Amino acid sequence: MQHRLFKPLALAIGLGIASLATAADFDVGLLSPQIKPCQDFAGYVNAKWNAANPIPADQTRWGAFNVLHEKSLKEQHQIAEDAAKNTATATPGSIEQKIGLLYAAGMDETAIEKAGFEPIQPRLALIAALKNNADIAPFLDASFNEGRGYVFDFDSGADFKDATRQIGFVSQDGLGLPTRDYYLKPEHKDLRAAYVAYIAKAFELTGTPATQAKTQADSVLAFETELARASLAPTELRDLDNQYHFVSVAEADAISPHFSWEKFFAAQGVVVGKGFSLSQPKFIAEFDKLLATAPLAQWQAYLRFHTISAASPQLSKAFVENHFDFYNKTLRGQPEQQERWKRVLGAIDGAMGMGMGELYVARYFPPAAKQRAEVLVANVRNALKDRIEHLEWMSAETKKKALDKWALFLPKIGYPDAGEWRDWSGLHIEPGNWFADLRAAGKYNYHYRIGKIGKASNRKEWHMTPQTVNAYYDPTTNTINFPAAILQPPFFHATGDDALNYGGIGAVIGHEASHGFDDQGSQFDGNGNRADWWTAADKQQFEARTGKLVKQFDAYAPIAGKPDLHINGKLTLGENIADLGGVNIAYDALQAALRADPKEAGEKIDGFTQDQRFFLNWATVWHGTAREKTAELMLNVDPHSPAAVRAFAAPSNMPQFANAFSCKAGDAMVRHGDKQVKIW
Repeated sequence: MQHRLFKPLALAIGLGIASLATAADFDVGLLSPQIKPCQDFAGYVNAKWNAANPIPADQTRWGAFNVLHEKSLKEQHQIAEDAAKNTATATPGSIEQKIGLLYAAGMDETAIEKAGFEPIQPRLALIAALKNNADIAPFLDASFNEGRGYVFDFDSGADFKDATRQIGFVSQDGLGLPTRDYYLKPEHKDLRAAYVAYIAKAFELTGTPATQAKTQADSVLAFETELARASLAPTELRDLDNQYHFVSVAEADAISPHFSWEKFFAAQGVVVGKGFSLSQPKFIAEFDKLLATAPLAQWQAYLRFHTISAASPQLSKAFVENHFDFYNKTLRGQPEQQERWKRVLGAIDGAMGMGMGELYVARYFPPAAKQRAEVLVANVRNALKDRIEHLEWMSAETKKKALDKWALFLPKIGYPDAGEWRDWSGLHIEPGNWFADLRAAGKYNYHYRIGKIGKASNRKEWHMTPQTVNAYYDPTTNTINFPAAILQPPFFHATGDDALNYGGIGAVIGHEASHGFDDQGSQFDGNGNRADWWTAADKQQFEARTGKLVKQFDAYAPIAGKPDLHINGKLTLGENIADLGGVNIAYDALQAALRADPKEAGEKIDGFTQDQRFFLNWATVWHGTAREKTAELMLNVDPHSPAAVRAFAAPSNMPQFANAFSCKAGDAMVRHGDKQVKIW
């Protein structure tokens, strides 16, 4: 689950479908009885599944999320295939016709191969035509306007101080390696060498002689290294002070005197009014310094490479393979390229994802599923309210503010409401021109986003497509969002007992609601404004408790044979708080549902109590494995802890888990005394 920044009990019923429960909803045959749940809960629940489900050659990870993602892809594949067959008879300009034309163009490998790198030759010519450094800024202005940015990112978002309005956000970007450390730390020397080889090959594929290509590739690495020195690390970017820095246009121009923000915004066709967020000023100052001091030839090499690299997945086979060899095989350890139809669908999701979502929902997500999920959301939200009301460490003053925020939560289930779907009428898709169509969609989507600047924020807008297997919380809108594709097993069981559903999607709902009160979400009020609604004493208590959670996760070394590689407790803190809160909240909601049906509370299914099945399904959600290179990469960049750790880390802090499985103090899965973490 993710959140953007870039979550007395009145529970009279559970899901109302517990009587339909069957053993098939949870396969106890996948448990490993030789592994003791109190010693290795993740292994007890998931070892057998993991062994029987090796990572496919075209994947870097494989688990519950990936299995459902593949299912979603197959369903989207059918939609796209049908749309491509019916482009001639579809309503002109309809979503179906546009997706059909896009898919057909993306699958026309003959035409794409014949084109080679011709689609990017006009842009390469523009770069070659730059006469001096003064030409670079106008080139960047024009490129952004076409939906193709370089060096920094420009987008819209809610003003941290007035969430009712949208402002512009300029953020650091421009690196080809994952983070600044990959440029600066000795342990990444080999990867840097592989990156230079990738850059050189990209140049060679566009006709640059090998010797010159290597020289230019070295120049690109040197250029990006200077950007990296001024870039913030992922943990630093989680600091909200590093995400928002409001300036006037004049103040921004003083930070970058060689780059006119007034001209930039004019070229984008936006009016920023009193100002915008120049979120990482140090990075922009370094960018400006390079505008003045880096040789023109170095700038041209950098711009040319990023033009080639960004386009490579949509060009001919040689470019696709070069891009895959570095970013998938070398960086992530993926042995084989995905089938073309999957890659084409991935590009379509980037181009018209919400359009595909509208077709997906109509075909695969019945309204009844949404209605059942809404019941769960209401019950879990009420459980969160009860936990806030009964927190022993929080004062009444802060509790009132927390409950005010809780009352303003806006849950969104499945897909946008009627009237809230994206309008695609302004996007023109040209038959048989894959690259041009994707560029047109890129420009259309870019201007859709920046067109919000100066306008009112829309809490009902979705930032994740219905076909996505995920969920998120947005602190600037105070919304919790659950796309349609996650509302299926193992998260949501249409015929499952309450324990499975609260241990699955219920804990996901609790997770997203808890994001509203994690280390970042707790800095926003119910209206989405960054505001300090804590007393000093309560904030100190909160930070002491979250500090213990940081230490808990810092101690985990999740990659076998790599005892020196640990989870970064600060990087993953928000997600870990949400897991801990989510499981506790969902457990409370389950107990309320069981109190409403005492008979069900006392029943065992396949020999397991409802409490046990709750924790079993929570762990099942996190079955899966990752390739070693991917696992290492994720430790550096992912704000989520590895799946195997998430299966047990939150429950290990819960006496309810220990009671369910008769665990004792001293067992590996039991944190007690000062080590036990309690927050929400």
